[in-house]
Amino acid sequence: MKTAASSFKHQWLLPIASGVFIGTSYIPFPPWASLFCFVPLWLFWERQSSLKNVLLGGFLTTFIYTLIGFNWVTYTLHEFAQVNWFLAGIGMILFALFGHLFVPAAGLLWYFGVKYFRWPQWLSFAQMAVLTAICEFGLPMLFKWNFGYTWYGFGLPVYQWAEFVGFTGLSMITILLNWPLLVAWQKRRELSGLTILAGVIIVFIGLNVAGLGLKNRLPEPEASFNTLLVQANIGNTEKHAAAHGKGFQTEILKKYLTVTENGLESNPDVAVDFVLWSETSFPSLLGGQYNDSYYARVLSEYLRERQIGMITGAYAKDERSGLITNSLFALDRQGTVTEPHYSKTILLALGEYIPGEKKFPWLRDWFPMVGNFAEGPGPTVLLQLNDYKIGPQVCYESLFPDFSKGLSDIGAQFIVNATNDSWYGTWQEPYQHLYMTLARAVEFRRPVVRVTNTGISTVALASGKVLHRSPLNQEWSGLYTVPYQKNPASTFYQRHFELMPSLLTVIFVGLLITGFFSRREPTE
Repeated sequence: MKTAASSFKHQWLLPIASGVFIGTSYIPFPPWASLFCFVPLWLFWERQSSLKNVLLGGFLTTFIYTLIGFNWVTYTLHEFAQVNWFLAGIGMILFALFGHLFVPAAGLLWYFGVKYFRWPQWLSFAQMAVLTAICEFGLPMLFKWNFGYTWYGFGLPVYQWAEFVGFTGLSMITILLNWPLLVAWQKRRELSGLTILAGVIIVFIGLNVAGLGLKNRLPEPEASFNTLLVQANIGNTEKHAAAHGKGFQTEILKKYLTVTENGLESNPDVAVDFVLWSETSFPSLLGGQYNDSYYARVLSEYLRERQIGMITGAYAKDERSGLITNSLFALDRQGTVTEPHYSKTILLALGEYIPGEKKFPWLRDWFPMVGNFAEGPGPTVLLQLNDYKIGPQVCYESLFPDFSKGLSDIGAQFIVNATNDSWYGTWQEPYQHLYMTLARAVEFRRPVVRVTNTGISTVALASGKVLHRSPLNQEWSGLYTVPYQKNPASTFYQRHFELMPSLLTVIFVGLLITGFFSRREPTE
């Protein structure tokens, strides 16, 4: 009895191990266990006879890896939502429980598949991998857990394949490669197990070698521009106050102008084509009648005197709804706002809008501290400045490949992302958000220029190469020369955007059909 009880306790170490493996293989950690991180959990599932244990194992894995990889949510709740640390901790626990339900969802589907179709073991293992990849792709999540980004963060050339399959596809492939390693573990005392392990290693090395070839065959850029990225390091207290019209506007604008001037004076021999400020860095409204406001005139006069263009984040007002928008504006060398400007479309739930508020207006009374922003027009606008075709995006819109695809489809030569990451701490989220944003450069082979309020600001070239990164939480400005194509060709991923999900669906259906004809006889 003691042996059985001990064995029962020890088996729960398997989903715990998967949680640790996944969490410590995500940015800013290296992807050391990405290719086998699901193996312990899947072994645990295979040994279970009850749905309850399968689901608990899935929840335990996601709870642990979310605590490890996304513990910055605690800091954000404290800093942005302005709740005390105890409540922030409770919020973190709830997010860890329910933020990434794709793993228990995959376990649920797999359990019923095994129960009703009586799959043999090899097919059971295959469906674990396929269902996990399908659920990771298809289930909505506030912050997607993508297993492809870490290859880019660690600099392994396999990330170059994102030009063909996207980082979504790389995430699917990473999950699927856990399947042969699961089989190799099961057969580890046999020659076939070593053969499978060697095969996976050879395939992975081959993908990386081929990735170098993909990078080296890119066309030479046709043109370049010089941009000065400005990071003024405005504190959250000041940002909050300025956003609600409670002061600090003058101090914030002065600080941005000072850091900009220092950057220009440090590069007197370089003709800067435009200056780039971060999300909502201009501490007032712009657009329409607000272009004549005091702060807008100060900025316009500065640009006219320096004869330099600018792209800046600012608030605007939506004419239809009367609500405020989180927007990006371009200003020419005369300090004149060039329309159209762009307003953020993919708003942050519980930060910039309340989900369900349109149907249940009383939610606004319950959560008055949550922002109430109007949505923008989507990836349908290019900023007009110096004849460049500039694709604008604000903050975490960069996490959605279809958004950057839309900008690429309408001819963006490069993408500008303006972000404020000051709410997230310093050691995890800034690096995660950085590589998730810069990943779009590889998928669509267009440079991505990223500027933030507190860091990390930098540029990714079409090759995926990341240029000098700004420091965190410091006033800083950096000059970048960015090569680009005037008429960039569409990538394979851009033209065949749904290829990988479609292939994964075909594999799933194929395995279902195979399973139907290879069902095990029920045991007596």
